[in-house]
Amino acid sequence: MQVQVCPLEFAISELFAQVSHSGSITLADRYGMMAALLQDSPNEEDIRSIDRLLYAVRKNRVKLVDEISAMS
Repeated sequence: MQVQVCPLEFAISELFAQVSHSGSITLADRYGMMAALLQDSPNEEDIRSIDRLLYAVRKNRVKLVDEISAMS
């Protein structure tokens, strides 16, 4: 059985804004990025946003946290 992954249309841009504000990427955020990259044809804007987020992680500007969500 094959599972189809279909992220929301503006999910990555919302994720980018939320991570920029909070300074951390949660477990759910990482799964959202993975889902966006695994779709048949991710758009160029989403790919660039994910690249920028990963670059920020490498430069220690954004932290990876093991929380499910950043919301309290």
